[in-house]
Amino acid sequence: MAQPTRARVCRDCDGFPVVAITTGFRNRDGSRATIPTTCRACNGHGRTTPAVLARAGR
Repeated sequence: MAQPTRARVCRDCDGFPVVAITTGFRNRDGSRATIPTTCRACNGHGRTTPAVLARAGR
């Protein structure tokens, strides 16, 4: 029987895939304007499959 694969924490974002980057501008109410962005390595999931398993699936 096949064992379930465990996804590992993404090494590029350390499990924090979505962050808000400040633009340097302020909104009308005085708060900082931010842009949400996702990790490109894990596509915003926070976890990646090990490289060995990714190659085996090809």
